[in-house]
Amino acid sequence: MKTQTRVVVIGGGIAGCSTLYHLTQEGWSDVVLLERDELTSGTTWHSAAQVTNFGMNQTMVGLKTHSINLYKELAEDKDYPINYHHGDGGIRLANTQAQMDGYAHFASVAKGMDVDFEVIDAAECARRHPLISTDNLIGGLWDPLDGDIDPAQLCQALARRARKAGAEIYRHTPVTKLTQHKDDSWTVHTEKGDIDCEIVVNACGYRVNEVASMMGVQHPVTSMEHQYFLTEDIPAITEAGHRMPLLRCPISDYYCRQEKNGLLVGFYEQDCKTWGMDGIDPKFVNALCPDDLDRVTDVLEGAFARMPALMETGIRTIVNGPITYTIDGAPLVGPIPNKRNAFCIIGLRAGIGEGGGHGWLLAQQIVHGEACYDTWCIDPRRFTGHANVELTALKAIEDYQNEFRFHLPHEHREAGRHAKTTSLTPILAAEGAEFTVVNGWERMDYIKPTPDFTETHGYYYNEVFDVVKAEVNAVQTAVGLTEVNGFNRFELSGTDLRPFLDRMFCGRITAKTGRVGLGYLLNHQGNIKAEATIANLPDGRVWYGSAAAAEYHDMDWLTQNIRADEDVQIRSLTNEHTILVLAGPKARAVLTQVARGDWSAAAFPWLSVREAFIGIAPAVIMSVSFSGEHAYEIHVPNAQLYAAYLALRKAGAAHGLRLFGARAVDSMRLEKGYRHWKADLITEFNPFESDLGRFVNLQKPDFIGKAALEAAQSTGLRRKFVTLVLDSDNAPAQAGDSVVQNGQVVGTVTSADWGHRTGKNIAMAFIKPEATENLMVEVIGQPVPARTVEPCRYDPENKLPKS
Repeated sequence: MKTQTRVVVIGGGIAGCSTLYHLTQEGWSDVVLLERDELTSGTTWHSAAQVTNFGMNQTMVGLKTHSINLYKELAEDKDYPINYHHGDGGIRLANTQAQMDGYAHFASVAKGMDVDFEVIDAAECARRHPLISTDNLIGGLWDPLDGDIDPAQLCQALARRARKAGAEIYRHTPVTKLTQHKDDSWTVHTEKGDIDCEIVVNACGYRVNEVASMMGVQHPVTSMEHQYFLTEDIPAITEAGHRMPLLRCPISDYYCRQEKNGLLVGFYEQDCKTWGMDGIDPKFVNALCPDDLDRVTDVLEGAFARMPALMETGIRTIVNGPITYTIDGAPLVGPIPNKRNAFCIIGLRAGIGEGGGHGWLLAQQIVHGEACYDTWCIDPRRFTGHANVELTALKAIEDYQNEFRFHLPHEHREAGRHAKTTSLTPILAAEGAEFTVVNGWERMDYIKPTPDFTETHGYYYNEVFDVVKAEVNAVQTAVGLTEVNGFNRFELSGTDLRPFLDRMFCGRITAKTGRVGLGYLLNHQGNIKAEATIANLPDGRVWYGSAAAAEYHDMDWLTQNIRADEDVQIRSLTNEHTILVLAGPKARAVLTQVARGDWSAAAFPWLSVREAFIGIAPAVIMSVSFSGEHAYEIHVPNAQLYAAYLALRKAGAAHGLRLFGARAVDSMRLEKGYRHWKADLITEFNPFESDLGRFVNLQKPDFIGKAALEAAQSTGLRRKFVTLVLDSDNAPAQAGDSVVQNGQVVGTVTSADWGHRTGKNIAMAFIKPEATENLMVEVIGQPVPARTVEPCRYDPENKLPKS
């Protein structure tokens, strides 16, 4: 066995084999895979092995398309062919109009990745799958490339190609310990000896946290027992003369695909159960859980009703095995938070179908630092301190019970709620607040007009429209107050802080005490990595502020770029403070009543920061605005948050102060052209393509990404970021919707909503630079005329924040 290598991948299922193979494809051949038993002896071997193109966003569609293309290539390899039923087709059924609307949206998302889905009615579903009944059925989504593959053959084919490229695989080699050294390299200890390496990859399936514990971390991954059975032969299948399409049914919580001349039928029962929460038997290898068909009786009855042929055949084999889940159902593929040279590819509940693409994107991140797509939707750092195994289990159960029922816009399900709260959460709830969830935080979404008010979730404007309109009006005409919890906040200090910040940001960052600036950090490819505000406090302290979801992401990026000879310290205050935003033309009047000092425009102009007291509560106050109105961000220690809130509410009563929520903020920021990180700001585009060239200073001696950004200028823009106004008032666009010109996709919507102050249906999008006229945006599958406009639709001279 080798004693030194560049990368050690731990785990020999689809995740590990795909990562190993793709590392060799990226040019790294000095790589090793360790497997405690035989390849595919964990979850992979008993996978139902469906391979679909369907994804909730373009990154997921793209990685699944890569899987399909790779598997097709492997199946056609004359030297080592594998069994892959490619292009049988598949249908996702629907019995509600909201589901059908969602399918129209997802078809538009896929179109932007050159993937064709088709929304079909109930009769067409039955025509394409003659075994189903159309009772209680509206229609479905057709995926022409749906299919299934032999999981063991797939992994062996990937392993074979990796070996041919120089990689080595050691079976029956359990890892016993991991040691990280001062230079961030690793020693992987095994029962057969040690291997020194630069990088470690955890690809351990349901044993993920056994290896994670060796690193001193825990991943939000748990397992669910999942059952399927194989039927005896079904005459109708034999007589059909073609393979049956795959079927996924949110109505009855089951799926099926053809297996020989019968069916493989899998169940997502409501009476489901987690597995392995208290540890996993070391001897659980190529093993299954006990059969428990009684648990799926209710689902089975629904499957019988949808497919009567199931009642006329016998069960040949029952399989009940563990599959892994994360908090949101998507896998964790990328850097392990707070660790150097450590990556994971875990939580792959649909591992076989997606695994080829996941390994492809992970290998790119390991070798190049970034992948060809923005991978935030699968980044392990999207979950932070709240992400324990107990929360994961609750969300896994809920996700399992709703396997084929996607989240509708603004829908937040109940399991695992209140993971992160402040002292104001119950106070705001008593005021009628409905909450959204941001990185686990319960954040006020809007205030319900009556206690029994409920929202009808769907793709059209609904009952909340007028509620948000009233909140925006209050902010525009008087004064509003909202809580922004979880905002990412680091305190930076050190004698080398200024040169460090100058290197991290691509533009000029103010160093003047008492001033605030906005800037952008790039990756080594010259594309957008992060957006942050810098607030300069007395005594050389600097507050770095960014999106709530960026807590682990930004800490990793900053700390990894501190040079060994630099004196820079970073302390997180993210979970110690909360922001109260006071916004509107009467905001100064309210602030003046509760905070000593001169708050006039001359004494405290726009983009100022000052330490003060709100009543008795210490605070850091910034004159900044995400709404476009005159506004203050009031950063308060959590221990004094309630006191500050009471003081502001009392002072605001005489000025018509009203609470407003995140929906109102989103409406207003779109009217100003302000961006959301990981919606409108992604790693696929540079600041010039993102229409942020004004924040770039190429005259600076150096900054991260400068060389790549200068090189990119000679090739021109790949895309350009634009603001669109849609000629429609019944529904907003959704992120991922396609922008079309003359029948061809020319771009993708990044975020959208109604602008209540301007009365416009607004969308932001990346489009081809030459696409300027005759644009359409596909909204719920229907083309809506759209035109490009100046990004700032409200107060374009920015007079209000400066007033």
